[in-house]
Amino acid sequence: MKRPSSHTMRTVAMPAGMIVGALLCRQIVALDIWSGGWLTPSLIFVMLFFTYCRVDITRMRVTMMHFWLFAAQIIGSMALYTLCLPLGQTIAQGAMICALAPIAMAAVVIGGMLGANIENMTTYSLLCNIGTAFVAPFVLSWVGNGECTLVQILSKVAPLLIAPFVAGQLCRLLTPKLAGWVADHSRVSFYIWLVSLSIVVGRTTAFVIDHSTTEAQTEIVLAIVAAVICVAQFILGRKIGAKYGDTVAGGQSLGQKNTILAVWMAQSFLNPLSSVAPTAYIIWQNIVNSYQIYKKRD
Repeated sequence: MKRPSSHTMRTVAMPAGMIVGALLCRQIVALDIWSGGWLTPSLIFVMLFFTYCRVDITRMRVTMMHFWLFAAQIIGSMALYTLCLPLGQTIAQGAMICALAPIAMAAVVIGGMLGANIENMTTYSLLCNIGTAFVAPFVLSWVGNGECTLVQILSKVAPLLIAPFVAGQLCRLLTPKLAGWVADHSRVSFYIWLVSLSIVVGRTTAFVIDHSTTEAQTEIVLAIVAAVICVAQFILGRKIGAKYGDTVAGGQSLGQKNTILAVWMAQSFLNPLSSVAPTAYIIWQNIVNSYQIYKKRD
């Protein structure tokens, strides 16, 4: 009997992970509570550590591609809010937050699998998440219901972004053999990310069930808007990346979003119902990722 290839297994892994997360949502929430909320952060730290051990800091450069990607993120978020406002403020807020959210920390992992330059993506991941922390308070105060500060957002992104990067670089500097072994086994980070994905989807499913409202029509519109924005951002990002010789990095950098942060920002500073958009975005971006991995051959 022919064994399924690693390519086939990775292709079906993300949809399977999302299904498992949805079906076991109650057990996942219970496990997350038992861990004191440290389960997902711990997995993200280990996942990024494996990836960052492959990053040569001397090859990291800030380029014009990074500038255009960040500009598309910020300008796009404000443009989407204005364009969607006729549909209602909640829908406009949901659309805005899907664009304003910075690049996902896991994007470097998926980008590396798809052939992107990981130094290029790591540079943008650091710049984008920190840059968003400076810009987001102004945008959220403009369209939102409460005050948002730089410290609040930095406290959400900095520990899980900077700590594994520093750890990975120290490992390369102090124990190069260990760093080499970790780098050679960096695909482990994909499977760690799958577990994280199942947890995120499980928590999301439980949230939707527990906070279902009578505004089903608004929720459906928010989910559809998120799907359109998701596909559009991947396409735009790939076009920007293509101009600078790294199509995949551009697509992942603009399309794969830090949805955990996006959901938190929506629930904290916008109409909580608008969080349905970034919640749905979790599903859409991973469908896109599954398709890209299917198209990518070993």
